[in-house]
Amino acid sequence: MKILKVVLLSMIAVGLVFSSAFAAGNVEKGKALLNDPKLGGGTAGKSCNSCHPDGKGLEKAADKKEFNLGGKKQKGLVAAINFCIENANKGKALDPKSYQMKDIVAYIKSLKGKAPAEKPKEKGK
Repeated sequence: MKILKVVLLSMIAVGLVFSSAFAAGNVEKGKALLNDPKLGGGTAGKSCNSCHPDGKGLEKAADKKEFNLGGKKQKGLVAAINFCIENANKGKALDPKSYQMKDIVAYIKSLKGKAPAEKPKEKGK
C-alpha cells in the first residue's frame, strides 16, 4: 500500500511539473512567431522582427507593467503585444490565453538581461 501511495504521488508531481512547463510557453516557438508576418492574420507584410530584429528593444519588456505605444498606454506585456499586432502588423489581437501568446511572452521573457543585439558595422566606418 505504501508503494502505491509513493507511485501515485510521484505521478502527480511529474504531471504538475510538465503542466507548468507547458503553461509557461515555448521560447523557440515564440521566436518563430515573432518572425511570422502572418501572425494574427497580419496584412502589412511585416513581422514583429521587422521592428525588433533578434528581440532588440524587448530586453526590459518582461518587467514592465505599462507601455506607452503610439501615444497610448498599454497595461501589461500581453496588451502591448496585441497593440503591435493590430497596429504595426495590421492583424487581429491574439487571445491572451492562447498558446501563441504564451509562446511569444516566453520568448520575450527569455531576453531579460541580455545585451541588445548590435547592428553589424559597415566596412570602412
